[in-house]
Amino acid sequence: MKKLVVLTGAGISAESGINTFRDADGLWEGHDVMEVATPQGFGANPALVLEFYNQRRRELSTVKPNKAHLNLVELENHFDVEIITQNVDNLHEKAGSKNVTHLHGELLKVRSSADESLILDWNKDLVLGDLCTKNSQLRPHIVWFGEMVPMLDKAIEITKEADILVIIGTSMQVYPAASLVDYIKPKTPIYFIDPKPQISENDFNDLTIIKNVASLGTHKLIELLIK
Repeated sequence: MKKLVVLTGAGISAESGINTFRDADGLWEGHDVMEVATPQGFGANPALVLEFYNQRRRELSTVKPNKAHLNLVELENHFDVEIITQNVDNLHEKAGSKNVTHLHGELLKVRSSADESLILDWNKDLVLGDLCTKNSQLRPHIVWFGEMVPMLDKAIEITKEADILVIIGTSMQVYPAASLVDYIKPKTPIYFIDPKPQISENDFNDLTIIKNVASLGTHKLIELLIK
């Protein structure tokens, strides 16, 4: 069975009603990114940062996977599918995808401020005074700007094994995720699904651009790969 590696970004969750965070003016839900998505922001105003992610976590209980997530599950009937996502939501898992690697962390997990390997499942609000077993404040299990991406090495190894690479809902402008395409084997076909692609088919060998939103684009992908 061929290995199909799928790299997903905010665009795949947008049709489920999840805000892509970054507004046109560069703010995240009205906040400067430095306030809510950096270690420095957490140090300066931890209560604000915790509440920002509490709101995102609450939102997850109100949204459902869309057709794009479900189409990727359908592809598991034909391929060994591995999903590498930049998203911190759980919509791939809700849809039923079996193999999901989160590059930027997960909203439904928290971790110790003192020991990043101490990670807990968490589906309620996180507040000041919620401590880990080492008596340190728990923080969102989110990779903030300026922090290492601990799952990157795993993602690279997965990408190296790809027989087919699919990119959905990400501009491929954000590093280090954008660098993953550099690790595929020569002549690996690439499918890029985006309604407003910022790349052309001349940018990569064996690149097919599907200019559409994720739900319709993945439907077309299934037609191209299977039917």
